[in-house]
Amino acid sequence: MKRLFDIIASFIGLLILSPLLIILSIIIVIDSPGGVFFRGPRVGKNGKVFRIFKFRSMAKDCEGKGKWNVGDDDNRITRVGHFLRKTKLDELPQLINVLIGNMSLVGYRPELEYYVNMYTEEEKKILNTKPGITDYASIVNFDQFKTFTEALDPDEAYLKYIRPLKLKLQLYYSEHHSFFGDIRLLFWTVWKIISKTPKIPKEIQPIVDEHNRMISEEINSDMPQSA
Repeated sequence: MKRLFDIIASFIGLLILSPLLIILSIIIVIDSPGGVFFRGPRVGKNGKVFRIFKFRSMAKDCEGKGKWNVGDDDNRITRVGHFLRKTKLDELPQLINVLIGNMSLVGYRPELEYYVNMYTEEEKKILNTKPGITDYASIVNFDQFKTFTEALDPDEAYLKYIRPLKLKLQLYYSEHHSFFGDIRLLFWTVWKIISKTPKIPKEIQPIVDEHNRMISEEINSDMPQSA
């Protein structure tokens, strides 16, 4: 049922959004050289590597030539790329990945092989399902580019603050996902984009609260004690 829904929804989505996709494609080509799409390798189901479709928001062939995680002040981002990233429009071409079958609408965000190689045996369970356009971690870390922009080292910030919670939420999804749960996550994602609400699904609130508590304790323990 999930695969059938992915096929129908991604096809209809591409059809309805085609005028917008064409307009954005033209703007990207005019804005900077390098083509329309970014086709970076990502790790999918069962560890199989595939190439993701995203609207190109950075200079051509620059992934890995600098920090992996990109803040809004990164000089590799093109002029239109700032807009695409903030609005999440750069993610729309992933409907192509959903249609051809190496992604789903809902599932863990496909990761770089560099980070997948760090997975523990427990975390490898995440790869038992297809990656997706959105999941719990996407909803919680909706504005993660702000963290990267503010951080002295975006890669360190990702490893220390964002990735641990992301993995916990992805493990939770891998153990509790269902078709109707996926539909609910899609509605949550759309609502998050439209409303910018800080609210998150109640079932993952304890996971987020525990993570924030641990981070707070770690920060406090690193602070110098007054005499």
